[in-house]
Amino acid sequence: MDVTAIDNMPGFRRRFRVTPIPGAVCSEVEDDFHCMSVTVRHRDGVTTSIEPVLSRAPWTTCPGAVDRLKQTFSGVPIEKYAERGEKRENCTHLHDLATLAAAHAFDGEQIVYDILVSDPVAGLRNAEIRRNGRTVLRWALAEGRIVDPPELVGVTLDQLSRWIGSLEPQQQEAARLLRWGTIVANGRIIPLERQSDASRMPTGNCYTFQAERKVHAQRIVAIRDFSRGAAQPLQAPNISQ
Repeated sequence: MDVTAIDNMPGFRRRFRVTPIPGAVCSEVEDDFHCMSVTVRHRDGVTTSIEPVLSRAPWTTCPGAVDRLKQTFSGVPIEKYAERGEKRENCTHLHDLATLAAAHAFDGEQIVYDILVSDPVAGLRNAEIRRNGRTVLRWALAEGRIVDPPELVGVTLDQLSRWIGSLEPQQQEAARLLRWGTIVANGRIIPLERQSDASRMPTGNCYTFQAERKVHAQRIVAIRDFSRGAAQPLQAPNISQ
């Protein structure tokens, strides 16, 4: 596939932007279904405050996850973020943003990841992740299994953990983001009525889908298609200095 071909195909778009500044780091994500950020403020390597913002989320119960994230990471050393469990008790997207922020808290420059996943064409989908504009990984998938690159043929997205663990750290990060982004992209090809009843979702997968909340959660239809038109995710900066 031509490197630029996927840019011209309708499909899912997701952008992560991580901006470190002295004493703070902001991690942001926007895609078809979400627009969120987490700012972590720190001193001497320890979190002094954590500030999640949900600008766009798919369920009425999602805003409650803000306090849950604060409980999970407040006072935690930056180097210990990756060791914190409780991901499924949190909004998984906010949790990912917090750990991504911690991983780059002391970087000298901003990092941007772009994920592009094409809608199916003759059953084939292409997925790609770019770091600061340069392609890092590409996959082709059909019927839920990878068909390219050759070393991953036949593997499903939920079977990638061992392979991801074999990569060097920077590639691991990109592979995890691409896997999760490709899973979220399925929301474009599943009819909305089939993904709008939280009570039918697997219990415990995230903050909203805990048993005590899923029966009350209502779907918020605020979907943007960034593959059509000039708009791109995260066009405006969102860190408060």
